[in-house]
Amino acid sequence: MSNDKVYIHEYIDIIKQGRAKYMHHMTANWSPMAQEQRNQLCYGVWGTVGSTGQWPQVVNLWEEDGFDGLASSFGHELSDPSLQDPALAKWWATAADLRSGGVDRILVPHPDVPTIGELCARGDSYAAYAHEMATVAPGSAARLLDLAVAGASRATSDTGWVLLGAFRTTMRHDQEALLLWGVPDWAGWGKAEQRIAAGEVDVLGREALGLLTGRERILLVDAPLSPLRTHRQPSREDRTGWED
Repeated sequence: MSNDKVYIHEYIDIIKQGRAKYMHHMTANWSPMAQEQRNQLCYGVWGTVGSTGQWPQVVNLWEEDGFDGLASSFGHELSDPSLQDPALAKWWATAADLRSGGVDRILVPHPDVPTIGELCARGDSYAAYAHEMATVAPGSAARLLDLAVAGASRATSDTGWVLLGAFRTTMRHDQEALLLWGVPDWAGWGKAEQRIAAGEVDVLGREALGLLTGRERILLVDAPLSPLRTHRQPSREDRTGWED
């Protein structure tokens, strides 16, 4: 297994009570078109647990077929003077009524973490996800990922959490990393966080902790059609009340 994909990570700010509609709009209405037109796969769409981070917020993660695939996707989207695909004008208009903006980043994975297709084939299920953004000294993000991947089995033994993804942000001097942990059940999450807060265990080993200059962990919960919940990509059959 060697993951050579590239990922788009998005924090999305939701307007009022629009989060459920937005998550459906992204999975059921956007993802099937993106698969057909751009070979872009949905890795995950989640709602942020508000008590652990910003709210109301959605986090999206999209899997591109390497930088060549990402460049092709950008070319497809940005060739029009509006900087939006005219064929998706109705989709964009609907999305605009549900969100106020967001922040994106481009991620490259550690080669030893699975793609979304491989994760779906495993068929594992999680109650929640620990989404951990870490900053390190410039040039150290790849080393942090190496240590996290090497210590993943120990972390699972200590906390029950499963390392699903390990990524570093491009275009930022190799100083930011994202770790995504699957949390099997809420009771286990509570026990793990209690031990982490007491300094008894940590999902990152001592050497990895020494690299950190900053760290923030939030909790996420799957959208109903998110692939890690359904173990498949959203399809046109999932659409409700939508026309291209």
